[in-house]
Amino acid sequence: MSDKALVLFSAGQDSTTCLAWALERFDSVETVGFDYGQRHGVELAMRPVVLAALREAFPAWAGRLGEDHLVDLGILGRISETSLTRDVEITMQENGLPNSFVPGRNLLFLTFAATLAYRRGARHLVTGVCETDFSGYPDCRDDTMKAMQLALNLGMESRFVIHTPLMWIDKAQTWALARELGGELLVDLVREHTHTCYNGDRSHRHDWGYGCGTCPACELRSSGYRRFVAESAS
Repeated sequence: MSDKALVLFSAGQDSTTCLAWALERFDSVETVGFDYGQRHGVELAMRPVVLAALREAFPAWAGRLGEDHLVDLGILGRISETSLTRDVEITMQENGLPNSFVPGRNLLFLTFAATLAYRRGARHLVTGVCETDFSGYPDCRDDTMKAMQLALNLGMESRFVIHTPLMWIDKAQTWALARELGGELLVDLVREHTHTCYNGDRSHRHDWGYGCGTCPACELRSSGYRRFVAESAS
């Protein structure tokens, strides 16, 4: 397989930063997104918007940014009783995880991404999972990613490499990484076009971007942005 990369891309802050990271490192980069019946389905509408904005703002990356793919995983939403796939309040469960946790989501995402990468001749899989500033999801942890890489390579007799550029950095450092990769132009693009809010709110504009401002995803993003701004000023 070649040094081509496939980025798991949701049009959120993290996956957009990871896409920029990949575009800096690989000559050929494709993207893949997943429609799993998420209640914040607006992220699917923002995917082409973010990709177009990246191509326009960064001509050097535009030549490396190839085909975008969207995979229908609606069955995941239909069998998941979670606050990301049902119109219910986000709460903590007895097992210590928020009910926004969609069991198996990242495992399925990586399996389908690897299947696509196998066909497309891409060796590198890039995903924005993180276990520093996160909601405690077990399928975002480093041990899970290492296990998935092993399983995929054994099961497909391949040499995939799963890259997790954000694994050990917090949200403030993720904002800083975006600036390092693409300057204030990329930071502004992330603020204006990416979508993180679990409630799918694109009507409320904050200094860190659009969202309800109260869901766990908005809280992580906003607090990270405030720390980023404060650290940049000091």
